[in-house]
Amino acid sequence: MANLEQSFDTRFSLQFAPTSFLMRLGRREIFVCRDFRQRSYYVNPILDCSTGIQAGHLEMLVFRKWLIILSKANW
Repeated sequence: MANLEQSFDTRFSLQFAPTSFLMRLGRREIFVCRDFRQRSYYVNPILDCSTGIQAGHLEMLVFRKWLIILSKANW
């Protein structure tokens, strides 16, 4: 897969996770990586949804292990 311009800010270092990939489907981006952040709240063991670290992003934490970020692609 080509490394296209991501809409994620580099200060969060998500694109440097060793097991991550980015898919573009039309005008949307789906970014999948292993979750390495410590959460200060109770996380649902199966699926936990929250707003992203940037405006317009939706984060889904699956099985407390995989972080899926949905966003609009910047062209």
